[in-house]
Amino acid sequence: MISFRPGSQAASLALAAIAVLSVSAARAAEPALSADQPAQWGIGIGASVERKPYRGADTDVTPLPLLMYESRWLSVFGPSVALKLPSAGPVSFRLKAQYSGDGYDSGDSDDLRFMHERKGGFWLGGAATWHTDIANLTAEYLAAAGRSDGQRFKLQVDRAFRQGAFEFTPRLAAKWADDKYVNYYYGVRRDEVIFNRPFYQGKSSVNVELGLRVNYALASNQTVFVDMSAATLGSGIKDSPIVDRSTEAAVRFGYLYRF
Repeated sequence: MISFRPGSQAASLALAAIAVLSVSAARAAEPALSADQPAQWGIGIGASVERKPYRGADTDVTPLPLLMYESRWLSVFGPSVALKLPSAGPVSFRLKAQYSGDGYDSGDSDDLRFMHERKGGFWLGGAATWHTDIANLTAEYLAAAGRSDGQRFKLQVDRAFRQGAFEFTPRLAAKWADDKYVNYYYGVRRDEVIFNRPFYQGKSSVNVELGLRVNYALASNQTVFVDMSAATLGSGIKDSPIVDRSTEAAVRFGYLYRF
C-alpha cells in the first residue's frame, strides 16, 4: 500500500530557511553580490516517494513545496540552506542547515505499534567539494540540532553529463551515522519491548547509496527533474528488530520556475 502524507513539512522547511538566513546575514562579511552576478530565485512543486526499511511500513508519498534562491553567498533549495564560504582553489566550502524527515509514527505499521514516535529534525554542519575535470568529490558533516543528538558524515562522488536539454548526474555515496542516530531511529527501548520485539541498542552504521538525478530544461527558466536513489543498509540498521529490509529507495521529482 501507499500512504499519502499532506504537505506538513512546508512549515518546517520555512522555519529552517528563516533560521539559517538570520545566521547567514550575521556572518557574511562581504557584499552578497558583485555587479555581474545577479541573484536568481524560483518556486515550484515536487513530491517524494520513499520506502523506508521499517517492518511493515507502507510507501510514503509526500508533496513538497520548492523554493530556490541562488546568490554569490547563499544557496537555498527545498529543505537545505547553505552559506557559501571563500574557495581555496578547486575546493569550495559551505555551511549548511537542512531539515530531514526521518523517523516514523507508531501507526505507520502494526509492527511499530506501542513504539514511541521518532521525529525528523534540523541538522547543522558543513561541506567541502573538490571540483575536478573528472568528477566532484564532496565531504559533508552534519550534527542533529536536538532529537537524536546524532552525527552524520557523507563522502560522495558525482559528475554531471549534458545532452541537449537533458542533464544527467550519477552519484555514489557512503553515509556514516553514529550510534546515537541509529539508536534513536532504529533502536528499541526497554519500555517498547514486546514478545516479538526485543530490546535493541543501535550502533553506528554505514550505508552505501547509488543515485541519479535527471534535469530537463523545458525552457530557459523552467526545469523538471527526477532524483532516484537506492541504498544498502549497514548492519547497525539491518540488525534492528523493527527493520525487515536490507535496502531503502526513494524517488523525488518536481517542477521549478526561475524568475
